[in-house]
Amino acid sequence: MKLNDIRDISVVISGSAAVGKTTLADALAKEFGFKLYNGGDILKEIARQQGHTISGNDWWDSDDAVGFMKERKKNPAFDKQVDEKLIKIAQKGNVIITSHTLPWLTSEPITFWLSASEEKRSERMSKRDNISISEALDIVKMRDRENKNIYKNIYGLQFGENKDVFDFIINTELLTLESLVYLCKEIIKKMKVQ
Repeated sequence: MKLNDIRDISVVISGSAAVGKTTLADALAKEFGFKLYNGGDILKEIARQQGHTISGNDWWDSDDAVGFMKERKKNPAFDKQVDEKLIKIAQKGNVIITSHTLPWLTSEPITFWLSASEEKRSERMSKRDNISISEALDIVKMRDRENKNIYKNIYGLQFGENKDVFDFIINTELLTLESLVYLCKEIIKKMKVQ
């Protein structure tokens, strides 16, 4: 099957912080010529609309983001807005989406859960954000805890625990990036054939 033959499908990649969601999504979007959407980027846009100053990929770890997160906890409308937009985007097809919640909210896309230990994710974040591993570990633990609380309060989801909604679960510690991209690319091509 040629890559040009793959049309009208949506892929959602989910997983905990610093597991490789965005890296994989970016590679797959380029591979298939799909548009890439990141739930976090849409949430950042909402933060910008609320008057926050967004800068850099590590904005989520800034004091400004901490302030927004406090607002976010009080107002579930922010997350619901993001998810409603992503559901509509997924229905159009030809997209790769990273999202913490979408796999539980719609069954249309092909869904992947990426997993890795806290230690491995901390190492990745340390290299990516040029911070110490211990600082990265604190951030990973905080993000995991915050995500679980937020999505449990909004949707009653046990984020990261019930993985029945996923088509594929992949441990990213076991594969190089090239192998991970190749594996997911082949899965997507085979899913389209069925």
